Amino acid sequence: MIEFRRVNKYYEDGSGSHALKDFDLTVEDGEFLFIIGDSGAGKSTLFRLLLGEEKPSSGTVLVDGNDVSRIRRSRLPYYRRHFGVVFQDFRLLKDHTVYENVAMAQRVISATRAGMKKRVPKILAEVGLSGKEKSLPSQLSGGEQQRVAIARAVVGGPQYLLADEPTGNLDPSTSADVLSLLAGFRNSGTTVIVVTHDMSLIDLYPCRVITMRDGQIVSDERRGDESHEPA
Repeated sequence: MIEFRRVNKYYEDGSGSHALKDFDLTVEDGEFLFIIGDSGAGKSTLFRLLLGEEKPSSGTVLVDGNDVSRIRRSRLPYYRRHFGVVFQDFRLLKDHTVYENVAMAQRVISATRAGMKKRVPKILAEVGLSGKEKSLPSQLSGGEQQRVAIARAVVGGPQYLLADEPTGNLDPSTSADVLSLLAGFRNSGTTVIVVTHDMSLIDLYPCRVITMRDGQIVSDERRGDESHEPA
């Protein structure tokens, strides 16, 4: 479970503005959550705080009961293994094959070569990329590149999947396919949090929708029946 308890985050830039202001949020295990809002609403700050990249100015961020700001720097890489992260710009290694890009995430956690040979093809099949193992990113469409990025994010079996504008560079049809993949991992027990400004996405699946403005939650609603798998 993720909890933000009266979190404030502001930057010493002289403006006095808050990225987050008296922010409270609880995300239950297995939820499929959208966070929407205009640029500067504080959406990406949430991810940086969750990953321990930044600390709150005040308040507490808890993940599974652990205060993230109190995790020692030397332990942060181990803590972050609980998270898979998907970015808008894919962030693939251009001179590495699809297989190598996904296997890289396994090498970081010191997975065995035998384990990688078993796990990487399996996850590539799950995202619809069987047969693309030897392709370079430049040989793939934008949608396929994002599927590689998703495979890389989930190959380690993370508890939480964070997606920051994952469809921002994709056309509507491909965006729907990518969202379907993310929703599928939620069905296997992963908590999925998607940051987006694309309002059309939130009508595709049952979900919880948080709307942010100026570092605060202005709306928290549930759409559809989250107890059932997406159609």
